[in-house]
Amino acid sequence: MSTVNIKINGYDYTMKKGITILDASFETLKMQREFMQQPIPTLYYMKGVQDVDQSGVCIVEVDGEIVNASTTRIKEGMEIQTRTPAVMEARKKALAAILEQHNKSCLYCFRSTSCELQELLKEYGFTDEPDLPKTNLEQLDLSSKVLIRDNNKCIKCKRCINVCAKMQAVSAIACTGDGLEAKIEPASPAGLAAASCVNCGQCVAVCPVGALTEKTQMDEVKEALNDPEKYVVVQVAPAVRAALGEAFEFPIGVDVEGRMAEALRHLGFDKVFDTKFGADLTIMEESNELIERLNNDGELPLITSCCPGWIKYAEHFYPDMLENISSCKSPHQMQGAIVKTYLANQEHIAKENIVMVSVMPCTAKKFEITREDECGAGVPDVDIVITTNELAQMLKDAEIQLEAMNPNSKFDLPLGFGTGAAVIFGVTGGVMEAALRTAVETLTGEELKNVEFQEVRGTEGIKEATYNVAGMDINVAVASGLGNARKLLDKVKSGEANYHFIEIMGCPGGCVNGGGQPQVRGSVRNFTDVRAIRAKALYDNDAAKTIRKSHENPAIQQLYKEYFGEPGSHKAHEVLHTTYVKRVINK
Repeated sequence: MSTVNIKINGYDYTMKKGITILDASFETLKMQREFMQQPIPTLYYMKGVQDVDQSGVCIVEVDGEIVNASTTRIKEGMEIQTRTPAVMEARKKALAAILEQHNKSCLYCFRSTSCELQELLKEYGFTDEPDLPKTNLEQLDLSSKVLIRDNNKCIKCKRCINVCAKMQAVSAIACTGDGLEAKIEPASPAGLAAASCVNCGQCVAVCPVGALTEKTQMDEVKEALNDPEKYVVVQVAPAVRAALGEAFEFPIGVDVEGRMAEALRHLGFDKVFDTKFGADLTIMEESNELIERLNNDGELPLITSCCPGWIKYAEHFYPDMLENISSCKSPHQMQGAIVKTYLANQEHIAKENIVMVSVMPCTAKKFEITREDECGAGVPDVDIVITTNELAQMLKDAEIQLEAMNPNSKFDLPLGFGTGAAVIFGVTGGVMEAALRTAVETLTGEELKNVEFQEVRGTEGIKEATYNVAGMDINVAVASGLGNARKLLDKVKSGEANYHFIEIMGCPGGCVNGGGQPQVRGSVRNFTDVRAIRAKALYDNDAAKTIRKSHENPAIQQLYKEYFGEPGSHKAHEVLHTTYVKRVINK
């Protein structure tokens, strides 16, 4: 490897030849040298999403000349200064230019305190100013059932475009023009909803400001909680416990399961359930579906159905493969259906009076509850979806301090009990691993000596493995992110690959990296594998469980004994399974 010698702020470094100044500064940070105290600011750049930062703040001085640190490559003997008076003044001018086009309504912005622009403005000494006059503002794009697009706050960074096109292979957002004159808008003139958007929310996750946010349903939850006629039930997805704490200044990846359960009771919910129960139920139905297809020459590969972003993507881009997708509802939809059928009967509560609230890491879940054929009891399985972000805001509004909650608090039984297999649903490869734990034991009739399937773990975009089960080689694959899903499915369609079972998660890394999780600013994401840290919290949660296989969940066993009979029964199909629709690609 060829290297060059450079100076940064007077300190000597030996670096790989040809890398950018920005990459070189990242290396110094890894070395934990003196330079790490004052990193080069970025506003547009985000590792893995946007390689070039044209914001005007990602600059340094080299031999008296101001250059872009994200595009200028290092050379032998280069002397780099990162905070000269000229550099600092140029950065301030760049920020001022961005502000001239920015609707500065920070007090009312959902991203206030987590805004990357706001953070830089404070660092560079900008004081609070009155909001810009509310004249000549673009109308909000409210066409989506899930997302709000506010071009008045857009800073033209193009992160959303890159994540949508390159990582998710959707291209629902486009750009016309360059620099501050650029215009970011949906690919369809009819708005975001008409642009084949799959509602994954990855654009929200990478947006440095408040130009893209989820549509909130917090008011609907509060209204239900204040209605004495309503029996309000809440369920929480596995991935939420690995991220909610971040909104309360816990380190990334701290599992706040117990504290979260108690906090939800303080909000006033009548029952507090864990979606892990629904996940275990999903495994019972999905593993049964896999075994049925394997034994009866059914349509293969079977593809998981837990991710609504992936489902809508398939309906748009792979309508000819819908028969390959499991007919199982997603875990929270199953849980909602059970609450409004089984629990309603047990508790003698009219299903019409039950309000089912799901707390999800996923913005696409907001769309999922509006789909047809998600009404197992003749009423919607789930009535309201709020994200991890929205739950955090509700707790703060109610002055509930998460850190003060009991870490050992439990969910309500029986629908709050879940196994270790269920908790790993929140990570890429987790559904596959959970299904294999049950399917292998069912096919072999033998207890697994080791329930951990390491080959499908990790944050890689595509993972493949072959397992010999009862004398049969079963080929499996896991795709993380829709761009990788496209690569995998194209291989299947061309005959290049032959799989029996495929897991697809719409968000890279799985639900832990969902569009509704607490935003992590680019300056942190550039150095920290947030997905892996959150995933570890769920794997540790699984490892600590005494019951780690879905079919060994006693509450699930009781449900089948009393209500469904067996997995795949007629009643199970009526309540727990769904259908899909073919859609066109709108541009």
